[in-house]
Amino acid sequence: MTSVPLTSRDSTRGRVRRVAALTMLALLVPLLAGCLRVQVSMGVSADDRVSGQIVAATVPKDEADKGPQLEPPESLESKVRVQEYKQDGYVGSQAFFQGLSFGDVQQLGLMSDQSAGAFQLQLQRSGDLVTLTGKVDLKSVPAQGTDVQFTIAFPARVATTNGTRENDSIVSWKLPPGEVTTIRAEVRYSDPNTRSFAGWAGIVGGATLGVAAIIAALAYVTRDPRPRPGGGGAAAGGLSLPGKLSGKLGGRKKEEQTEDA
Repeated sequence: MTSVPLTSRDSTRGRVRRVAALTMLALLVPLLAGCLRVQVSMGVSADDRVSGQIVAATVPKDEADKGPQLEPPESLESKVRVQEYKQDGYVGSQAFFQGLSFGDVQQLGLMSDQSAGAFQLQLQRSGDLVTLTGKVDLKSVPAQGTDVQFTIAFPARVATTNGTRENDSIVSWKLPPGEVTTIRAEVRYSDPNTRSFAGWAGIVGGATLGVAAIIAALAYVTRDPRPRPGGGGAAAGGLSLPGKLSGKLGGRKKEEQTEDA
C-alpha cells in the first residue's frame, strides 16, 4: 500500500478548499452586486391620462428564483396588467398600465415591497402648468450591476427639468445606486377641463345660430305675398295710409268732382 505524504495530502486538500471557495465566491458575486434592473417609462396624454410600463428584475440566485413580483393595489387592478419578465439573464415581472389619472400615479410605488429602493412620483396640475416631482431612494442598493432608469413623455415641450432631455417633450433620468435622487419637470399645455367647456360653449353657440337661421327661413317661406290695404298708395307715393283715413280722403274727392260737374 502506497502512502501519500502528509504534505501532499495537505496540499491536495488546500487546492480543493481553494476551488470550493472560488466557486462559492462566484455564486455569491451576483447576490453581493445586486444586479438589479428597474425601468419605468410612461407617457402623459393631452387629456391628463398616463400610460406606460414598469420592469423590476434581478439576476436569479437559482432556477427557482423568479425575481421581484409586481402586484398592483386593489384600486389599480382594472388598469394594470402584470406578466413575467425574462431578458438578458434577468428574471422578474413587467407591469403595463393605461389610462391612469394623476392621482393613480402616486400609487404605482406600492406595487412591490420586494424590490430594493423606493419610488415616489407625483403629477400635479395648476391651471395650464403640469408639474412632475419625485424622489427615488436607492441608498440600500449596491452600486455594481444596478440599472435603474425613469423616462417620461409629455404632450408638449418641457419647460424646465433636472433630467436629461431626449427631445423637446421627453425627459429621462439614470438613477445612481447608493443615493437619493430627486426628479423634477414642468410643462405647459391647456387644461382638458377648460377645453371641454370651450367645446361645449362652441356647440351651444352653433346650435343657437342654427335655430335663428331656421326661424328666419320659416318666416321668409310663410310670408303673405298679397299686397296689404293701401299698398297702391305706398307704391305710387312711397307712403301707405291707414284704411279709414284713406277712405275719408277718397269720399271728399268724389264730392268735389260732383260739385264741379
